[in-house]
Amino acid sequence: MPEANPPKIGHHLIALAGTALAAASAQAAPSPDDRAATTEKAMHADERTTLTIGIMALPMFGDPLPKEAILGAGYVAGIPRLGVPALTQTDASLGVSYVGGARKDGATALPSGMAMGATWNPPLLEAAGAMIAGEAHAKGFNVLLAGGINLVRDPRNGRNFEYLGEDPLHSGLLGGAAVAGIQSQHVISTVKHFALNGQETGRHFVDVIIDEAAARESDLLAFEIAIERGQPGAVMSSYNKVNGAQASANDWLLNGVLKRDWHYKGWVMSDWGSVDGVESALAGLDQQMGAQLDKAPFFGAPLAAKAASDPAYTTRVADMNRRILRSMYAVGIDTNPPVIKPIDLAANAVLAEAVAKEAIVLLRNNKNALPLAASAKSIAVIGGYADSGVLSGGGSSQVQGMGGPAINVPIGGDGPFAPFMGQFYHRSVPLKAIRAHAPNAQIRYRNGNYITDAVTIARKSDIAIIFATQWTGEGMDVPDLSLPYGQDALIAAVTAANPNTIVVLETGGPVMMPWLDKTAAVIEAWYPGARGGEAIASVLFGDTNPSGRLPVSFPASLDQLPRPKLDGSDTLEPRFDGRALQGETLSANYNIEGADVGYRWFARNGSKPLFPFGYGLSYTSFETGALHVDPHTLTASFSIRNSGARAGAVTPQLYLVNANGSARQRLAGFTKLTLAPGAAQQVEVKLDPRTIARWEKDGWNIAAGRYSFALGNSATDLGTPVEVTLAARHWKP
Repeated sequence: MPEANPPKIGHHLIALAGTALAAASAQAAPSPDDRAATTEKAMHADERTTLTIGIMALPMFGDPLPKEAILGAGYVAGIPRLGVPALTQTDASLGVSYVGGARKDGATALPSGMAMGATWNPPLLEAAGAMIAGEAHAKGFNVLLAGGINLVRDPRNGRNFEYLGEDPLHSGLLGGAAVAGIQSQHVISTVKHFALNGQETGRHFVDVIIDEAAARESDLLAFEIAIERGQPGAVMSSYNKVNGAQASANDWLLNGVLKRDWHYKGWVMSDWGSVDGVESALAGLDQQMGAQLDKAPFFGAPLAAKAASDPAYTTRVADMNRRILRSMYAVGIDTNPPVIKPIDLAANAVLAEAVAKEAIVLLRNNKNALPLAASAKSIAVIGGYADSGVLSGGGSSQVQGMGGPAINVPIGGDGPFAPFMGQFYHRSVPLKAIRAHAPNAQIRYRNGNYITDAVTIARKSDIAIIFATQWTGEGMDVPDLSLPYGQDALIAAVTAANPNTIVVLETGGPVMMPWLDKTAAVIEAWYPGARGGEAIASVLFGDTNPSGRLPVSFPASLDQLPRPKLDGSDTLEPRFDGRALQGETLSANYNIEGADVGYRWFARNGSKPLFPFGYGLSYTSFETGALHVDPHTLTASFSIRNSGARAGAVTPQLYLVNANGSARQRLAGFTKLTLAPGAAQQVEVKLDPRTIARWEKDGWNIAAGRYSFALGNSATDLGTPVEVTLAARHWKP
């Protein structure tokens, strides 16, 4: 007979048993490091440089592609004998790239990187990263060349639209979240372009001059945080030089900062066509990519020959292989290989639209001109190809949906990359979306090519909506921050004719607005992606309460910038490849601003931007309670209440504003939350100590003393500072 009262197993015994089973399981399954070491040791001599070199997987170079390759950015052969998969690589952080339509398919286009930065929402970017990685996986790719972490040092940089913003904490947290989302789908992610890739003019040879402390407290901090948060399998080097050494062969950057100080375990791949010699391996480069674009394949036979005769190269090749293999095993691309299958593009478009809605920034709303009433009787829609689609940025990150672009405005040229550089518009039509929101209004469209025509239709309408565009792309910078094609004059004329004019900006980054004070409202929609038209209309008519906040400062003039003239803009001819011609040199002195990028530069100089970092309006209002900062845990706490009449999202931003009596502005923490009307919430935000510290010699240092923090709606709209005493602290990364 069973016992009447059998003894009970204590919860602590169950927990111990579970712990023992978990430990046994962990012991049974070798770590990615152990697996990589085992595989590397088993390599034959002729296999040891296989993973260290890859090609651009496009047919433009004449040679036939390996049958396992998929048309896209890159291909690295695997080692079937050892179960090592080939690496099939695609661009980029905005979605699976279109590569000029070479694959005859489409993908979901997320809004631009700058737009994603404007969401200030890491969980949303993690979901977006998972979405594009899912599409990449379903197309046969196991490496996504995303995401862009470079800080926006100059608003004229042609690739700013790929990046997240000007602040290292903001970019690092958002970028790290996107990387984590990508790798959750068993697709290896990169962070790029490492490092200090601040312009496209002369991008292959511009020499960036910067002190170590300034670099560590700005651009490098963004990468450091992104790598901590996302654990990317690979880091892509940049084209430019840093303090005299090419970034892909920069011992200080690759061996010193990345691998030694940050203990990075993944691999460093070159950007396509940025390797000058086999010596790059000793400087820390692990993989030569896009080898057809270099003068020669340096990491194939030349690397094998070096390894056969030089112990330094022998050791280095072993390390190169282990790093690449470790990332393969850590992300699981060997056990979860890509499976080509249908993609639910409709569901993914819903996520792209959600990102676009959170990205739109309401810059001006005079007399509550927005949201528009659905009862509006007559609306003039002008310019920006609003009757056909929404603009996207150009270059390797270009994404298109099924059927390709709605419009392609060629920029000209006949080189091999000319097809990549048209001004492409996604098939999301703002005019159609506006008509759906105002079915009873008379809505008329004019393309804006002739100002007289636009003014005539604006005068006849209750409301005028102008879509203004600024196209930017990889390989070229913009000469200034005006709107091209005479759009500033168009907006000035229309606002003079109709004071109820709303301007919708589709731009790669900041632009000047000489007409701003004459408008009723302005929204910044960036490059809004696959469902941008629907997102824009949703904000205009109030279905969506705008919650985007600027990830960059909008200068009031070029004279406010550290470099009013972009380095090389008056001496170099624009060209996509950015390579030096005979005798060409170029340097960019980043020590002018040092670590004080963007809003920090404006604060340092006491100058007022057109719109500050962190700025954005809402259709509701918020009230914030007193700020408290715990000096021991570096935790800020405060209450916030929605004091308006509708639900909305708010992004409280915590700034260091003074350190031991010296003014110094740094974003130290932020959060984003949504509140119903009248609802209040107590909020805690953990501050990153590196935003408070200075880099000194070999590590971070917080000097003992008094530090002041302020809670704000932007970098210039700050509450009363709170002073706390911090103890001295020094630590190495």
